[in-house]
Amino acid sequence: MPSLSGLYAVTPDLQDSKRLLAATEAILAGGCRIVQYRNKTASDCHRQEQAGALRLLTRRFGALLIVNDSVDLALQVEADGVHLGGDDGDLAAARQRLGPGKMLGASCYDDLGLAHQAQAAGVDYVAFGSFFPSQVKPAARRAGLDLLRAARREIELPICAIGGITPANAPALIAAGADMLAVISALYEADDPKAAAEEFASLFALSPNSLPEGREGRSVATRR
Repeated sequence: MPSLSGLYAVTPDLQDSKRLLAATEAILAGGCRIVQYRNKTASDCHRQEQAGALRLLTRRFGALLIVNDSVDLALQVEADGVHLGGDDGDLAAARQRLGPGKMLGASCYDDLGLAHQAQAAGVDYVAFGSFFPSQVKPAARRAGLDLLRAARREIELPICAIGGITPANAPALIAAGADMLAVISALYEADDPKAAAEEFASLFALSPNSLPEGREGRSVATRR
């Protein structure tokens, strides 16, 4: 199973399943090995259809599929895990429902205290952001690089950064301690999603001896 590190693609609210799958396939071909299915506007039936198709696609590439918001949907399509925001339910209850074989991620926004609570609840990774202006969530609270550095020191889990991330601003996040970069627009709105994924993936193609300051020794082992 892929580790919790590298490019983490998050799907946009696309109703066109053919377009969604084509773009995701290109992103996976570009080296991405973590995909989060997120669609806030589709019907339950449409979401199940899209998530199921993504499950088959990610398996072809040996990639992880994480479902946003819904433990039920994650279990229905046999996803690798679920990601929950602050209003999406109790983390400890989700951890119990998922069992030890599935992954659980938590949005912690700009709050290190939430990350400590999530770690105690048994999550497998924490996510912070938005770090930059985001088309998807323009009103999102802004997080800073100092938060990543503090999380790096205090949280014993893989750390994901999200929010307006591009290849130009991504290196600063990696250097500050992000193990994963969650990206929506810069992948799915790219003229060439495969090339965009390759550019992001190349940022993580560093040997352990050449990792930027702040990333030495980060464990990205997933829950078994």
